[in-house]
Amino acid sequence: MRKKLVAGNWKMHGNLQENDALLSALVTGISVLGNNASYAVCVPYPYFPSVQSKLQGTNIEWGAQNVSQHEKGAFTGEVSASMLNDFNCTYAIVGHSERRMLYGESNQVVAEKYVAAQKAGLVPILCVGETLEQRDSDTTEQVIDEQLKAVLTLAGVNSLANAVIAYEPVWAIGTGKTATPQQAQDIHRFIRQGIAAQSAEIAAELTILYGGSVKANNAAELFAMPDIDGGLIGGASLVADDFIAICKAVRS
Repeated sequence: MRKKLVAGNWKMHGNLQENDALLSALVTGISVLGNNASYAVCVPYPYFPSVQSKLQGTNIEWGAQNVSQHEKGAFTGEVSASMLNDFNCTYAIVGHSERRMLYGESNQVVAEKYVAAQKAGLVPILCVGETLEQRDSDTTEQVIDEQLKAVLTLAGVNSLANAVIAYEPVWAIGTGKTATPQQAQDIHRFIRQGIAAQSAEIAAELTILYGGSVKANNAAELFAMPDIDGGLIGGASLVADDFIAICKAVRS
């Protein structure tokens, strides 16, 4: 039975007061959902102490939106995986399209971050996906294959036993556009079949999330697809009622 997961990505949003109200509502709304699925929020670095204090002992885990590929050293502004361990983080997002596009992170750098996260005992949420231009030029599968190949070359297919993949079509992030459930399913199936070519066992157990304008009103239809195991949620994770509704949808 594959693990179901809904993970919120707050991006660069929040303050202590807003976070406290949001987390209080999430704890109340998600605590009654049981353990049929996992739930998490990936928050900006400065809020780890307060988030840890608020969520420890609940059924909501927490993680980082990024992590350095380096263990330590003269890397001003970077945060290592071992530092995240000090706050009992479970997850670290690597390869988010915004990191790839805005900060020039290559497939190789993403692979190195994936390895660094796992080496520290974190579960990487590896993001893959295509731009609108790449989809229109019919190179979606090639792009995703290259993104995955970089990680598998460095870490091996067995590393996916302790990782999550998130398919995020770049053209559907923050745009209000969403891949149709069938479009999303097609790529999720492509990813799973590609992994199965190396290990059927790993592929069968691999959690693959969809990320791209998932909302309360479309989550259930997306999550009903056979290869979609939950979502990496952006804007809707900042609205308690919406995020709770999406968490409920992954259980049905």
